[in-house]
Amino acid sequence: MLTITGTEEWKSAHPGAVIGLLEVSRVTNNRASSSTLDDRKREVESRLRAKYKDFSRQDFLSIPAMAAYQKYYKRFSKTYHVLLQLESIVLKGKSLPNVSPLVDANFTAEVETLALTAGHDVSKLSGSIVMDVARAGDQFTQMGGAVKSALVGDMVMRDELGMCCSIIHGQDERSPITPETTHALYVVYAPSEVPVEAVQAQLQKIEEHIHLFSPEAVTEQSRLLFA
Repeated sequence: MLTITGTEEWKSAHPGAVIGLLEVSRVTNNRASSSTLDDRKREVESRLRAKYKDFSRQDFLSIPAMAAYQKYYKRFSKTYHVLLQLESIVLKGKSLPNVSPLVDANFTAEVETLALTAGHDVSKLSGSIVMDVARAGDQFTQMGGAVKSALVGDMVMRDELGMCCSIIHGQDERSPITPETTHALYVVYAPSEVPVEAVQAQLQKIEEHIHLFSPEAVTEQSRLLFA
């Protein structure tokens, strides 16, 4: 089981923040066994379209969790990407993506709870994990290969090799979940004012989705870390 803590700098910079942690091992991350998850994805899409069918962007932004994330993203002149994903499903009829079951388990939960979540392959992480803040000069290689300079003050995750993820720039290229992943860590980032219930629901839904395609999966830890 991974050791995961928060630095004093993180606690000071982000009072009221919550991090949700779900570590799952012995997973069969096989597309061939994911038909039940695919059925769940279609159910979620239908439920979202029925629930939000008459919503405008301002209506979406009035949802407490969405409002809290957008407030955080606005500090960095960005738009919360889960808002865009939800709009694409509800207003444009798009479907949830097919990446791998472990990734899809997260995305399917995320558009319901709105709780921002990253997924990492534990075998590609090194040593203990800390939740921290970005400092001047911090850089990391983003998924896709682009080298990004972190935005000072952004909430980030580090292992002994460096930054693994930030809220604004997303995940690194080194540790994301792949089709070969069997041991995963999900990290829910909830800045101040995001309801803790959304974080708890996200952890529960991801775990439930994983057991749809990998009933033998073992939960190593599921807990909340408070700033």
